[in-house]
Amino acid sequence: MFSPMQKTFWREAKRRWNIKTGATRSGKTYQDYFLIPRRLLAVEGKEGLNVILGNTRETIRRNILLPMQNLYGAEYVSNLRADNSCDMFGQKVFCLGADNANRVDKVRGSSIKYCYGDEITTWNPDVFDMLKSRLDKSYSIFDGTCNPASPQHWFKQFLDSDADIYQQAYTIDDNPFLDPVFVANLKREYTGTVLYDRYILGLWVAAEGVIYRLFADHPERFIVDDLPDQKIRRAVIGVDFGGGTSAHAFTCTGFTTGGAIVTLDDYREKQALDPAKLERDFVDFVKRCQMRWLVTDVWCDSAEQTLINGLRNAAARERIGVNIGNALKRPINDRIRALCLLMGAGRYYCAPNCTNTIDALKSALWDSKHNTEDVRLDDGTTNIDSLDSLEYSFEREIPNLIAGW
Repeated sequence: MFSPMQKTFWREAKRRWNIKTGATRSGKTYQDYFLIPRRLLAVEGKEGLNVILGNTRETIRRNILLPMQNLYGAEYVSNLRADNSCDMFGQKVFCLGADNANRVDKVRGSSIKYCYGDEITTWNPDVFDMLKSRLDKSYSIFDGTCNPASPQHWFKQFLDSDADIYQQAYTIDDNPFLDPVFVANLKREYTGTVLYDRYILGLWVAAEGVIYRLFADHPERFIVDDLPDQKIRRAVIGVDFGGGTSAHAFTCTGFTTGGAIVTLDDYREKQALDPAKLERDFVDFVKRCQMRWLVTDVWCDSAEQTLINGLRNAAARERIGVNIGNALKRPINDRIRALCLLMGAGRYYCAPNCTNTIDALKSALWDSKHNTEDVRLDDGTTNIDSLDSLEYSFEREIPNLIAGW
């Protein structure tokens, strides 16, 4: 079953460029599991390559290939091979990450007869420029989807050009198959952020001002005294190392039985510390946290391997039983989005003693000098260190915390 918007796209999307933009979970991608085979069969036997472009090879596999395999089976949609190709409905299709221009060298110089694009606003613009010159047949066609970004984003400029484009813009309410309770929850979770305008209303709006508007406007919702120890299943510490104008920061995050996260304790030191003093402060912080909570892991900024080894050695000397490893370091905007969702869902809390974290969340800003992409301000005027250490502490659990991530 297709929604009215999907039915219209199925009938009318016959241009060189056929684009669906708008809200998350609005039905933009689902229809394409049926559209892609239709397009492939239409150009079967004609000269040129078939290509699927996405942010990375893994996102293509997760967003496109696995759902299509579930629909049609491996007989019609194969797994990816070592050369980044798969078989779809009897035809070879190259599946390439578009976040880096070098990753599409395999199709550079070749004609492309059909291309599907996933998460277009995450691509390297050089990849898109290359694609425009490769769709050089009279029958070449492109289908693609994306969530909106800044109004100055390079892809928005293309959409506003006089190219041969068929375009649809979706809101969350354009998907009649969603559970109304889910929609209401999603709207609440994105309230107070730029993500509401983009992921709910499907608008191209700039990221401006305070990042965590909900926290800044209503800190009393999140800063709570009553944190019974029995509600904390385990705790994880994130570590960001200082240098130059930045500071060393530790943040201890608890994971509750109800699916929330809680900033339990934090540390920040702006003065330059020799490694021995840093190690002593780290040991003291871990011991302090272990007195109240089960601390299982410590995830550190992977850029400082020497300092991480020092923390490991210090923990071993003091017989502190924690695993110390590298932070995952997801993209900053993914970490921001996750924390905004947890705040909107009422699943983030902070102990009042965590003044470094409270100040960091209240003062975090979007950088006004960047109008084509979303960049968090990091010029030494705000406390980025505590934000990084907080995010390192919970980022590995994001898929478990947020369904459908």
